[in-house]
Amino acid sequence: MGKKGVPEWLNSSLWSSKPYTDGPPIYASEPAKPESPPRQRSPQPPQPPQPPPSPPKLEPPASFQGDHGSPKFSPEEISRQSQILSELSKKVINIGELRRLVCQGIPDGARIRPTIWKLLLQYLPNDRAFWPHELEKKRSQYKSFKDELLQNPSDITRRMDESAHVKHAVLNDESRALLQRSEITHGEHPLSLGSTSVWNQFFQEAEIIEQIERDVKRTHPEMQFFAGDSCFAKTNQESLKRILIVFAKLNPGIRYVQGMNEVLAPLFYVFRNDPEENNVAHVEADTFFCFVELLSGFRDNFCKQLDNSVVGIRSTITKLSLLLKKHDEELWRHLDVTTKVNPHFYAFRWITLLLSQEFEFSDCLSIWDTILSDPEGPQETLLRICCAMLILVRRRLLAGDFTANLKLLQHYPATNIGHLLYVANKLRGPVPD
Repeated sequence: MGKKGVPEWLNSSLWSSKPYTDGPPIYASEPAKPESPPRQRSPQPPQPPQPPPSPPKLEPPASFQGDHGSPKFSPEEISRQSQILSELSKKVINIGELRRLVCQGIPDGARIRPTIWKLLLQYLPNDRAFWPHELEKKRSQYKSFKDELLQNPSDITRRMDESAHVKHAVLNDESRALLQRSEITHGEHPLSLGSTSVWNQFFQEAEIIEQIERDVKRTHPEMQFFAGDSCFAKTNQESLKRILIVFAKLNPGIRYVQGMNEVLAPLFYVFRNDPEENNVAHVEADTFFCFVELLSGFRDNFCKQLDNSVVGIRSTITKLSLLLKKHDEELWRHLDVTTKVNPHFYAFRWITLLLSQEFEFSDCLSIWDTILSDPEGPQETLLRICCAMLILVRRRLLAGDFTANLKLLQHYPATNIGHLLYVANKLRGPVPD
C-alpha cells in the first residue's frame, strides 16, 4: 500500500496516460446501418427435424484483414478468437473455459457474440445436440405468451360470447323459433371494476403500455437501428415493445420499470444481427428469455419495495462505496467526506442500466461481454467496473469540487475500454459487506 491508502499498482504511469481512442465513435451522427431485415419467404412444406448446427469454421474470418491485408485485430485478439471458435466447435462446450476466453471482451470478427451470450445466459445448453429441441420449445412458449397476453379485450369477450352460445344452444323446435339475445356478464362489461374483468385489467395496464411505448421510441435515438421512420426501425421498436409488455404482464411484482428498455436494447441488437437467418426470424423469443435471465441477477435493483433492504439498490450502491474505500481510500474520502458527492447521484444509473448509457454502444457490448462471462457473477463484476471507472478519473476527481465531480461522473468521459476492464480485473476479490 502506497501513500495515502493508494495501492502500489495505481502509482504506475499507466494511469496517467490519456484515454486511448481509435478513430471516431462507431455510433455517431451517421451510425453504420445494420443488416437489412430477412426477406419474407413463401410457405414451405414441413421439413424433417434439422440436425444440430454445424460448428463454426476455425479459419480467421475476412474481417480480420484491413484494407491492405493488414490485421484488423491484434495478434492476441486473433489468437483468442481462434480459441473461442475452437471451444464453440466442440460437441459439449466447456462453459468455464468459454468464460475465461471472453471475460476481457469478444473480438467479434466471426460474429459469434449472439451464440456466446446465449450460452452465458444459459438460454442454450452446453451440449449442442440439445440446441434444436430447446430452441423450438422456448420459441413456441414465447408465441403462447404473446397469443395469451397481447389479446384485445374485445376479442376475448367476443370469443367468450361465442363459446357461451354454443354451450347454451337449445336444439328443440321451440328454441329454434326464438331469436337469441347476446348477454354480456357484468364482469366482462367495459365499465366493470371487477378484479377479474379483462376490461378492468386492460385499463390498468394501459398506463404501463403507454410508458413502454414512450421509452421504446427514445431508445438510442442516435442509432438508425432503433430510431427513425424506416420500416426496419419501426419493426425493431415493435419487437422491443412486445417483449417488455409480455415481461410486465408475467411479472406483476415488478411490471415495467423505466430504463428496462435500455437494458433490453443491447440484447436485441446482438441477436438481431445474428448471421443465422433462422435465429433472426425468432429474435423476439430469444431476446425475451435472455432478458429474463439477465434481469434475474439484478431483479432486486428494480423492485422499489426493496430499495432500502439489504438486497436493494441502496445496499448495492453502498457496496460500491465500500469497494472504492478498500482500493483507494484517499479518493473515497475526497468524494464521500470532503466534497460530499452522494454516490446515488451517479451510481444509480450506472448500476440499474448496466452502464448502457455511459459509453458508446459498441463499447457497451464489450463491457457486457465481461459482465456476462465473469465467474464472480454479474453484480460483483459490474461493481468492480464501476469502481474502476472512479479510479481511472481519480486525478480529476481529487482536483474537483462537488459541482465539477458530479458533472464529471454524470457525463463520464470517453476511455479505453480494454484499459477499464484491466483495472476492474485488478480489483478482483470479495465485495465488502
